[in-house]
Amino acid sequence: MLALRCLLTALIVFPGWLLTNPPASAADPLRDMQTQAMEKNSTDFGHWGASTERYSSWTNHSNRLIPIYTFGIDLAKLREQGSVYRDEQRIKALYGRVPENTLNPQAEYFDQTDVYQLQQQAVAAGKRRIILMIFDGMDWDTTRAASIYTQKQVHYTEGRGNGLLFQDYRGCPTDYGFFVSSPLLGGLKTDVNAQVVLDGDKPASGGYDPAMGGATPWAVAPAREYLLGMDRTRPHTVTDSASSATSMTTGIKTYNASINYTADGRQVEPIARRLQRDQDFAIGAVSSVPFSHATPAAAYANNVSRNDYQDISRDLLGLPSSAHRSDALPGMDVVLGTGWGEEKETAAAQGDNFVPGNAYVDLADLEKVARSGAVVVQRTAGQAGPDVLRQATEQAIKKQQRLIGLFGAPGGNLPYQTADGRFNPTIDMKGGRTYSPADVQENPTLADMATAALRVLDRDEQKFWLMVEAGDVDWANHANNLDNSIGAVLSGDEAFKAIVNWIETHGGWDDTAMILTADHGHYFMMTNPQAIADAAQGEGVSP
Repeated sequence: MLALRCLLTALIVFPGWLLTNPPASAADPLRDMQTQAMEKNSTDFGHWGASTERYSSWTNHSNRLIPIYTFGIDLAKLREQGSVYRDEQRIKALYGRVPENTLNPQAEYFDQTDVYQLQQQAVAAGKRRIILMIFDGMDWDTTRAASIYTQKQVHYTEGRGNGLLFQDYRGCPTDYGFFVSSPLLGGLKTDVNAQVVLDGDKPASGGYDPAMGGATPWAVAPAREYLLGMDRTRPHTVTDSASSATSMTTGIKTYNASINYTADGRQVEPIARRLQRDQDFAIGAVSSVPFSHATPAAAYANNVSRNDYQDISRDLLGLPSSAHRSDALPGMDVVLGTGWGEEKETAAAQGDNFVPGNAYVDLADLEKVARSGAVVVQRTAGQAGPDVLRQATEQAIKKQQRLIGLFGAPGGNLPYQTADGRFNPTIDMKGGRTYSPADVQENPTLADMATAALRVLDRDEQKFWLMVEAGDVDWANHANNLDNSIGAVLSGDEAFKAIVNWIETHGGWDDTAMILTADHGHYFMMTNPQAIADAAQGEGVSP
């Protein structure tokens, strides 16, 4: 009776909930495949990690080559100058030395730092709207799995592929390539209170050997453990999101966990801040995970450690922080993300100025920026998230104010949309999530957030730079949850669609450049892709 009463209450408050959340008994073969694979730790459709005997043997990143898609701008200039990995001197300038077996005169792949170059090229070409969309953790295999599910068939084995909106869109000039994501170094010792790096004088440990990792994203790596940084003969370091995002926003290689700091402890200014200061660009970042997490953090902040969340949020909000004590940054014009309700009493990684409460942003800081004129919106009980965000967006536009938003569900991110569009995740390496009707309905989607950001940033046709992160792809892959992973790619694809629709109805592509990529890969290996296609058709395959 209690369960029935809860359901009836949910339908009264959120009448549309049942439309997007059919009864749990409804057929869901991919969810069943994920459940059985976790229960048995074996399956015939694929595995996470180098072990072919276990479904889950690796929950971290990999050094797989990462796809990059461009819209309104191409890769011609990068191709003309040639891969950095063909040139010994350029490699040395990037890494401080030439890592073993990294020089490759035939290299067709770029480097993650070239994403920074692309943004510079776009600005130099007169583009006044720069959009960097990052599907965190989405390597070529993750993309292909989502595409196979969408198309219900195994329809490509190499290249850009098709089936997802960002693969198929041809409404403007578009291009495709791939890059190396290895960092300069792994993690270093840091002091977040003093904002200093304590042991940054180590030789570079990053690099990429195509003979071991493959010359393309779709190549089967000859040495499977190499891409995990575990090969004893050539242990090239695997990146984290902080180092990789820093490379994409500043053009440097650095250590894992760095938010726009060099390995020797110098702050680096990301391109968004320079555009804000020198060319009066409006700046924004939206994410399906906390906005003080590594990727959106690197869009604007400085911190020696990605884990110093509250201080990072202060940089984004334009408040004094450990990295900018006496001269606070101006702050971003739009900051939308999650972490609502995620509280901690202590957090040693955040230093002496950590304030008990929300782990990702001190709520008192939100009150400060609200008093100074920003529109601050949070998840609100009993109110639909898209409506709450829309009202705040209208207010920010009308009053010409900044827009700050804090949403989220248990676990810290927007609710996982599973592959079939429901919000009913099953078990994984993180345990799995269960959402209430309110968790789903009181949150906007990433598409809602992206649209809100575009509307605020473009008021009076101002120039702007915007980062949009589908961060839950990474979180799903860390958890080895294929159902959540595909769903996260598809919800990110819907955000891409919303962005494109907005561009097409607001002046088109002549003055817009969009770069869509990931910051690193994971290591899901599809051994029977037809099983995913069959699951999408409702047939399912027994693990």
